[in-house]
Amino acid sequence: MFGFGPKMSQVFASRWKALTWSLGILATAYCTLPAADVAREHETKQVVQATAAHKSPWAKD
Repeated sequence: MFGFGPKMSQVFASRWKALTWSLGILATAYCTLPAADVAREHETKQVVQATAAHKSPWAKD
């Protein structure tokens, strides 16, 4: 299809090749998606930074 990797007819020629291919797909998905709690923390930090009032270092206290 895109010119790289094995052909699908070769991947599913045996159960072991299919298992290896599927484990590679699952490992890729596991490594690329962030954890839910890390993503939530990142979003809350962005909201806090966006809503925090800017304080000038030259302003009188």
